[in-house]
Amino acid sequence: MSKVKINVENLDLFYGENQALKNINIQIEEKKVTAFIGPSGCGKSTFLRTLNRMNDLIDNVTIKGKVEVDGEDIYKTDDVIKLRTKVGMVFQKPNPFPMSIYDNVAYGPKLHGVKDKATLDKIVEESLKGAAIWDEVKDRLKTSALGLSGGQQQRICIARAIAMKPEVILMDEPTSALDPISTLKVEELIESLKNDYTIVIVTHNMQQAARISDKTAFFLTGELVEINDTNVIFTNPKDKRTEDYITGRFG
Repeated sequence: MSKVKINVENLDLFYGENQALKNINIQIEEKKVTAFIGPSGCGKSTFLRTLNRMNDLIDNVTIKGKVEVDGEDIYKTDDVIKLRTKVGMVFQKPNPFPMSIYDNVAYGPKLHGVKDKATLDKIVEESLKGAAIWDEVKDRLKTSALGLSGGQQQRICIARAIAMKPEVILMDEPTSALDPISTLKVEELIESLKNDYTIVIVTHNMQQAARISDKTAFFLTGELVEINDTNVIFTNPKDKRTEDYITGRFG
């Protein structure tokens, strides 16, 4: 068995009085792709955001339980910036900053005190290569990232995350706003990234989960119904609710 990178125990999350996550217990393995599937509003994106404390930004949220990254409880640290450096995030809609491609990728390292141009050049090149977009943009690094296609913008956002040297990359439906060709490129990228990163992806697309993930977790009404190897979840789920969702008999 692979090393456990993230360990979650007895996690409950409330928006005010409304309980959105109920007693979540899960272990996420290092350098694997773990997919979260389930119907809209089932809590999978909310749970993803607990893994780097993005829910801290929402008013009236209460979180109980334990979330450990490398054995350290992330809700007992005051250094949220350090946490979000280690656990990066890529959002559903590509969100490059309104600045050059180069400055998008160099933004995080600059913020963390890297000033040497040669060092920044190296980080930018390595990150863009890591995001499989260097060859497409190397001659236009000073042009605005907003001029790129949606798929290219999403890979710039992945490069921006990689530039911070994270250990975990969270992806919240990273291809839902993209066309099929761009989706395929991002999926191929995720396949290669898992050699170096632990990846957790929320997806509505079950075929995508089947294609790219090693483990799949099925969520329903704020509960984790089951998690298993992806091929087992899709061929021999233990819970009838999972089977109904996968076969389209759900609801």
